[in-house]
Amino acid sequence: MKNKLTDLNNHLFVQLERLMDDDIMKENPDLEIKRAEAVTKVADSIIKNANLSLQAYKYADEWKTGNAKVPEMLRIGAGNE
Repeated sequence: MKNKLTDLNNHLFVQLERLMDDDIMKENPDLEIKRAEAVTKVADSIIKNANLSLQAYKYADEWKTGNAKVPEMLRIGAGNE
């Protein structure tokens, strides 16, 4: 898959434009709103995944420099960091 976050941003703006289009909303407003809700849920998942990837990248960088700290809830066993 070659989509980027900029593509997602473009799709979200297209959906927003559809919601603002009186002709489309007159045709079937319930369907368009359901579609927008579905797009929003998928977009939210993509954004959360991108954020997790960014956090992992930052953590890997901190690990290389020796500044990484593992949150206590993620530690395994006594004394592991």
